Amino acid sequence: MPQIVDDHNLFREFPEFSDRIEFLWQEDNEFASAAEEYHALDKQIRGLQMNSIPTSDFHFEELKKRRCMLKDKLYNMIALPYSSPSSYYKYR
Repeated sequence: MPQIVDDHNLFREFPEFSDRIEFLWQEDNEFASAAEEYHALDKQIRGLQMNSIPTSDFHFEELKKRRCMLKDKLYNMIALPYSSPSSYYKYR
Protein backbone atom coordinates (compact mmCIF):
# COMPACT_ATOMS: atom_id res chain seq x y z
CA MET A 1 0.00 0.00 0.00
CA PRO A 2 1.42 3.44 -0.95
CA GLN A 3 2.62 5.66 1.85
CA ILE A 4 0.61 8.82 2.58
CA VAL A 5 2.86 11.76 1.82
CA ASP A 6 2.27 15.39 2.74
CA ASP A 7 2.17 17.96 -0.04
CA HIS A 8 4.26 20.98 1.01
CA ASN A 9 2.92 23.29 -1.69
CA LEU A 10 3.43 26.94 -0.69
CA PHE A 11 -0.30 27.66 -0.96
CA ARG A 12 -0.96 24.82 1.48
CA GLU A 13 1.84 25.81 3.82
CA PHE A 14 0.80 29.48 3.94
CA PRO A 15 -2.89 29.69 2.97
CA GLU A 16 -3.23 33.07 4.70
CA PHE A 17 -0.71 34.50 2.20
CA SER A 18 -2.12 33.01 -1.02
CA ASP A 19 -2.70 36.44 -2.63
CA ARG A 20 0.80 37.56 -1.66
CA ILE A 21 2.34 34.35 -3.04
CA GLU A 22 0.56 34.83 -6.37
CA PHE A 23 1.67 38.46 -6.53
CA LEU A 24 5.31 37.67 -5.79
CA TRP A 25 5.34 34.74 -8.22
CA GLN A 26 4.30 37.12 -11.00
CA GLU A 27 6.28 40.21 -9.99
CA ASP A 28 9.49 39.07 -8.26
CA ASN A 29 11.95 36.99 -10.28
CA GLU A 30 13.98 35.99 -7.22
CA PHE A 31 10.84 34.75 -5.47
CA ALA A 32 9.62 32.93 -8.59
CA SER A 33 12.97 31.19 -9.04
CA ALA A 34 13.14 30.08 -5.40
CA ALA A 35 9.48 28.99 -5.46
CA GLU A 36 10.03 26.92 -8.61
CA GLU A 37 13.03 25.21 -7.00
CA TYR A 38 11.05 24.65 -3.79
CA HIS A 39 8.15 23.03 -5.65
CA ALA A 40 10.50 20.89 -7.77
CA LEU A 41 12.25 19.65 -4.62
CA ASP A 42 8.93 18.93 -2.94
CA LYS A 43 7.79 16.95 -5.98
CA GLN A 44 11.07 15.02 -6.03
CA ILE A 45 10.86 14.23 -2.30
CA ARG A 46 7.22 13.12 -2.56
CA GLY A 47 8.07 10.98 -5.58
CA LEU A 48 10.84 9.22 -3.66
CA GLN A 49 8.51 8.63 -0.71
CA MET A 50 5.43 7.49 -2.65
CA ASN A 51 7.25 5.17 -5.01
CA SER A 52 9.70 3.79 -2.45
CA ILE A 53 12.57 4.66 -4.77
CA PRO A 54 15.85 3.56 -3.21
CA THR A 55 18.05 6.47 -2.20
CA SER A 56 20.59 7.02 0.52
CA ASP A 57 19.42 8.53 3.77
CA PHE A 58 22.06 11.22 3.35
CA HIS A 59 20.74 12.24 -0.09
CA PHE A 60 17.13 12.20 1.10
CA GLU A 61 17.95 14.33 4.16
CA GLU A 62 19.92 16.79 2.01
CA LEU A 63 16.89 17.25 -0.25
CA LYS A 64 14.65 17.85 2.75
CA LYS A 65 17.13 20.33 4.29
CA ARG A 66 17.31 22.26 1.01
CA ARG A 67 13.51 22.37 0.83
CA CYS A 68 13.37 23.65 4.42
CA MET A 69 15.94 26.37 3.72
CA LEU A 70 14.00 27.48 0.67
CA LYS A 71 10.76 27.48 2.64
CA ASP A 72 12.34 29.78 5.24
CA LYS A 73 13.67 32.10 2.53
CA LEU A 74 10.30 32.20 0.79
CA TYR A 75 8.43 32.82 4.03
CA ASN A 76 10.71 35.77 4.78
CA MET A 77 9.96 37.18 1.34
CA ILE A 78 6.22 36.58 1.74
CA ALA A 79 6.04 38.09 5.22
CA LEU A 80 8.29 41.08 4.44
CA PRO A 81 5.55 43.72 4.26
CA TYR A 82 3.98 42.40 7.42
CA SER A 83 7.20 42.55 9.41
CA SER A 84 8.45 45.93 8.22
CA PRO A 85 5.96 48.82 8.12
CA SER A 86 8.10 50.86 5.73
CA SER A 87 8.23 48.06 3.17
CA TYR A 88 4.51 47.34 3.43
CA TYR A 89 3.60 50.06 0.96
CA LYS A 90 6.10 48.79 -1.58
CA TYR A 91 3.79 45.87 -2.37
CA ARG A 92 0.39 47.60 -2.17
